[in-house]
Amino acid sequence: MARIAGVDLPQKKRMEYALTYIYGIGLKTSRDILTRTGVGFDTRAHELTDAEAAKIRQDIQENVLVEGDLRKKVTLDIKALMDLGSYRGLRHRKGLPVRGQKTKTNARTRKGKRKTVGSA
Repeated sequence: MARIAGVDLPQKKRMEYALTYIYGIGLKTSRDILTRTGVGFDTRAHELTDAEAAKIRQDIQENVLVEGDLRKKVTLDIKALMDLGSYRGLRHRKGLPVRGQKTKTNARTRKGKRKTVGSA
């Protein structure tokens, strides 16, 4: 079983898609990694040799921020926005959509369950 960056890769998937199961690696980054390491895109995860897996692990460690470190960085970036008092930081603090979406309708995921205001 291929385990890279603390994630078990799905066995039957092609490597270009299997690497996208790692937080912080999308399809483009996955293809870049495979190109740099010389592993074929269509190699299945269970066909990976130990040497190829080690090469991929090494490349990810050197060139890409993934999993726990990336999550920590994102959290700290959001905290910095909130401490700064920027517009985006205030939206994060209030639990509202951050990227300009409308909130009169929709935005239920971000705002949470409806709170009825009205007749007393």
